[in-house]
Amino acid sequence: MSASSASDGIMERREVLGTSASEGAEALQIMSHQSAGRGAAASLAPAILCLSSLLWIGQAAMLAIGVGAISQGGGVAEVTNPALLVVGPGILRAFLDAAGGRLAFRAARRELSMHRAAATAVLAGRSPLDSGRPASGLAASVLGEQAEAIVPYLARFRPARMKATVVPLVMLVCILPISWVAALILTFCAPLIPIFMALIGWRAKAASEKQLAEMGGINAFLLDRLRGLATIRALDAVDTTAMRLRADADSLRIRTMAVLKIAFLSSAVLEFFAALGVAATAVYVGFSLLGSIDIGTWEGRLTLSQGLFILLLAPAFFEPLRELSAVWHDRAGGEAALAALKALASSQQTILGGSDAKPVLSVGPASMEIEGLVFRHAPGRKAVIDHLDLSIAPGEHVALWGASGSGKTTILSLMAGLARSEAGVVRIAGIPLRDDNADSLRRRMAWIGQAPHVFAGSVMRNVALGRKGIDGTAVARALDGVALDKVFTPERVATVGEGGLGLSGGEALRLALARMMVDEHADIILADEPTAHLDAETASAVTDALLALAKGRILIVATHDPVLAGRLGRIVRLDAQSQGVAA
Repeated sequence: MSASSASDGIMERREVLGTSASEGAEALQIMSHQSAGRGAAASLAPAILCLSSLLWIGQAAMLAIGVGAISQGGGVAEVTNPALLVVGPGILRAFLDAAGGRLAFRAARRELSMHRAAATAVLAGRSPLDSGRPASGLAASVLGEQAEAIVPYLARFRPARMKATVVPLVMLVCILPISWVAALILTFCAPLIPIFMALIGWRAKAASEKQLAEMGGINAFLLDRLRGLATIRALDAVDTTAMRLRADADSLRIRTMAVLKIAFLSSAVLEFFAALGVAATAVYVGFSLLGSIDIGTWEGRLTLSQGLFILLLAPAFFEPLRELSAVWHDRAGGEAALAALKALASSQQTILGGSDAKPVLSVGPASMEIEGLVFRHAPGRKAVIDHLDLSIAPGEHVALWGASGSGKTTILSLMAGLARSEAGVVRIAGIPLRDDNADSLRRRMAWIGQAPHVFAGSVMRNVALGRKGIDGTAVARALDGVALDKVFTPERVATVGEGGLGLSGGEALRLALARMMVDEHADIILADEPTAHLDAETASAVTDALLALAKGRILIVATHDPVLAGRLGRIVRLDAQSQGVAA
């Protein structure tokens, strides 16, 4: 996305989207206050699921006691109480599992919403001059598709990790007083699982990151090619594009299969060591009950109840590790998605604004003053604007004249607060443009670029842009003022397509002028190459409409069109260092 088109999107759609820098900052502040409560709710679900697993210890003890009583010839009375103590915790476990799973899922969805809102707020505040802005397809893929991998990571992996940490240790403490050999077998087998899981996990995370990067790249490529479909057809590059898309799809398939292979490998490793541990424990208990082994207990031999208790706990000892293995690939995908969201939220350049708690509305006629303005796209790079000084009086019409790359669009963006300067100051009506007043001062500005965005829908909606107090009469008057009243007949009102489908370049530009005409607060008009790529007749019509609209207002036009520049009151020539020199 070019700086010009990005600026158009911010300046023209701020009312429709309802997302300003101040709203983004407010959302981030609210989310930071709510994070503590959400963290408590997120930790409650794993605790409930851990408690549910620990109840099995009591059930296993009651089962072992009941079977022991039956083996000694006990009657119904000796078995009834243990049976009731097995059924009761079983019902409670089912309730806790359902409640814990639901709480974990809801907490995961809330945290995902928080991360999405934070990334969206940062994206909304990124400057159109930020060279690190992600492609639209990539950003949409990360926010809409890849971010969903966070839910299973938070809802399944984190509770499983807590259970794998707590439950085996508690069971080991219960087994150790009965048989130190059984405890030793389980202690020896259990660490092998997380060790191999960690080794596999490093590979799984790398594979997931490559898969997500491939997915984001193919989405960005597809969106970019769809936008330029007409150009691709004109250049007869359809087959080449299809082959590139097919190659990217094959690469994504290979990446996805690599992630699945690692997931299956992690499950196989866990099942092997879990089966080994349970089998070794069963062999020891069996030989002990047969009298072939007399060691391993603190005193005497294992009884049937003790042996059965150990055998019932042995599979449950490895069960949390099994669950952890089943969701291990969720960790890789979730962490990769979180990293992608954090990368999306990183920004070098942001627009001014975000703290208009008390709007500072400027009064009096608009003027524009620039002193010592310095701007560079990144630290260490050559300055695009180097100590620019410029003063524009109320009602003056000025052309910023210069070759491509001389900084015309950058100067307009700095005037509108769509980027932060390294040094210098911009004053609107004598008020320095800062974060605490940028949103208020921007209300006095209107922006028109080379390719204004046109939304699918009626002309009324495209002109009003959701702003209050703009009715059909005002829209009709604005369309008449830019000579579009005959173009948009009642039959064509509903035919305006997304991106201006069905409109010529001149008609789209005049529609953007109509948006300015209904804005009573805008007394500063910033126009970026409004006649570029237009034929002479259309450019003349757009220029006439622009000058008529700008009567009594400041008009600043970035252009290299000599006809348009000659019709303005003053020309500011920009040299290689972007020093303003009035002609």
